[in-house]
Amino acid sequence: MQQFMAMLKKNENEHPPPTKLLDLAGQLCQELQSISSLEKLVEAMMKSKHNRDFLTNIHVVRACVSVHIHRGQHGAACRLLEHSKAEEKEELVQLWHEVHYRRVMEKQQTDVLTSLQKFRCRKRNPPPVSLCPEGLKNRNYPEEVRQHLVRFAAEVTANPNKKQREELARAMKLQPTQVYNWFANYRRRQKS
Repeated sequence: MQQFMAMLKKNENEHPPPTKLLDLAGQLCQELQSISSLEKLVEAMMKSKHNRDFLTNIHVVRACVSVHIHRGQHGAACRLLEHSKAEEKEELVQLWHEVHYRRVMEKQQTDVLTSLQKFRCRKRNPPPVSLCPEGLKNRNYPEEVRQHLVRFAAEVTANPNKKQREELARAMKLQPTQVYNWFANYRRRQKS
């Protein structure tokens, strides 16, 4: 830690900062166990002129988010994730969800969230475009596929047998279980 602080001070005016400094920051963030040590390290990095450069390392980002969550600064953690330049986008999205899970747990004064609570939390707080530039995964089928399935349900049957499901799956380029689930959900929606 002392070596890092000395190196940080020495290279304060260098732009860009040496790779060795960034690597050492990431290594320290991985190794430090106590939150108080992490807080000191994060504070030093964020006060530095190189704070944006440090946010290219996923270990530094994770440490910063942990510190913000520990302090109850969920908004700051989200802003940090939005401006992070780390390449591990999937991990950044997981951190985004973790911040929001913690916010809900604190609000509800609980230590654990159910799967349904987590699902609702993710739906209410989707990650920003900066974290998933290709957009969120859409779990709905294309319009043509839905129209074909609805037409089949209306004209033939809403409860197709195994052979019919397999034929539909082949025609729609889906798995038979996907067709089975679609019709089960369709029947459920029709009842309500």
